Amino acid sequence: MGKDLITLKNICKAYDGTTILDDLNLSIYENSFVTLLGPSGCGKTTTLRIIGGFEKPDKGQVIFDGQDITDLAPNKRQLNTVFQKYALFTHMSVAENIAFGLKIKNKSDNYIKDKIKYALKLVNLEGYENRSPESLSGGQQQRIAIARAIVNEPKVLLLDEPLGALDLKMRQDMQYELKRLKEELGITFIYVTHDQEEALTMSDHIVVMNQGYIQQEGSPETIYNEPENAFVADFIGDSNIIRSTMIRDELVEILGAKFSCVDKGFGNNKPVDVVIRPEDIELVAPEDGTLTGVVTDLTFKGVHYEMDVETCGRELLVHSTKLSAVGTKVGIKVDPFNIQIMNVPVSEDEEAISETV
Repeated sequence: MGKDLITLKNICKAYDGTTILDDLNLSIYENSFVTLLGPSGCGKTTTLRIIGGFEKPDKGQVIFDGQDITDLAPNKRQLNTVFQKYALFTHMSVAENIAFGLKIKNKSDNYIKDKIKYALKLVNLEGYENRSPESLSGGQQQRIAIARAIVNEPKVLLLDEPLGALDLKMRQDMQYELKRLKEELGITFIYVTHDQEEALTMSDHIVVMNQGYIQQEGSPETIYNEPENAFVADFIGDSNIIRSTMIRDELVEILGAKFSCVDKGFGNNKPVDVVIRPEDIELVAPEDGTLTGVVTDLTFKGVHYEMDVETCGRELLVHSTKLSAVGTKVGIKVDPFNIQIMNVPVSEDEEAISETV
């Protein structure tokens, strides 16, 4: 990892008496692709706006490259923002839109011309200089908005749900474009989204937020495979979250059956929450399973079948490339490494923070 470029210290923010961010602390490394992920109202956009200088925290500091920039105006910060609404000037050509920030900085005509050419090449829109933004598709408009931001050579690019208005195929194309741009430019990207797949696809580092708190942060692999609480497990992909009993180290009772696991340190005969991803449940012959169940629902998803399996009065979600028809009795097996154990909240406050189910 690189050095800390941005540090948020004890950030608090409330609107009309409602707390949006509650003592938030976060470090963002230089040249990383960081995604702030969470449901609407979790505080992710407010966090981005505080980094950008569009909002001032009620309490706390924003440190940028060792300097306190909490009170610095947005145009004095070494960063640029790309919004979901592209905010392109419709009365200007593509070139004039890209040049807008450079003209404010009184750059020379030759410098601006070179920068426009460079930026359009970077976003794969060479030859579009004289087009009107209104004549472009949503994806092309988004690329122009990004080009306009990067010509100012920011150290950080802030992106607030920039792909939200695009259709699925265009959004997927732009995800890969943004990853490519980040690598080519060598700058820090801070990205806000509520789309889990987008976060997993693009990020080096994901910050999962809810109710003004950071629930968990880490690599996409860590967030997906080792969620720290039920909110994260449920929000990142599909999960089966089951209240269970930790019998002892490496042995857990799930729905009345004993499963080997790899977790330790949870105590003996303690209540725990177990997370099992749908793709980690193996359906076998009934006599070969640790549990048995019946397939109650089946949906074809293209790359796999999605099945509901009823066992011990509980529905489990299963993803498999092998079809088990509705009504089939099946055995249920799970590899010990695919059983994730989590503590049950011990207080109402903790439960509110983690939203454990």
